[in-house]
Amino acid sequence: GMEEGDRLMAYWLMKSEPDVFSWDDLVATGEKGEEWNGVRNYLARNNMRAMALGDRVFFYHSNIGLEIVGIAEVCALSHPDSTTEDPRWDCVDIRAVQKLPLPVTLKQVKATEALSQMSLVTSMRLSVQPVTEEEWALVCQMGGL
Repeated sequence: GMEEGDRLMAYWLMKSEPDVFSWDDLVATGEKGEEWNGVRNYLARNNMRAMALGDRVFFYHSNIGLEIVGIAEVCALSHPDSTTEDPRWDCVDIRAVQKLPLPVTLKQVKATEALSQMSLVTSMRLSVQPVTEEEWALVCQMGGL
């Protein structure tokens, strides 16, 4: 398998506006996946820099839908963002793994006490955020997995 050293798999959530780049768009990119470019926020960038190959990512539709719709995985480590000459910005690539049988809405997340500290609730504007193992398991359960 992939060399992950001693680090356990980590979990993340990445937001995308579905009218710009949707879950179906990610699925359409196939095995090679998609460069997660265009992020211009230091904390979001730093979260991507912390990612390892094989880390799992919730794909969240922002602005329209407001729901977690699928699971992706990190398939390329942080590298320069091809959409800018500015050396400060880099990003990972992700590819689709599976669609959630039931999308998990922001409303559901907010109504779930055990998810009250989830970054999706506490860091509303952050586009790339960490997810704890407990949060991951619960959201997957809510999503029908």
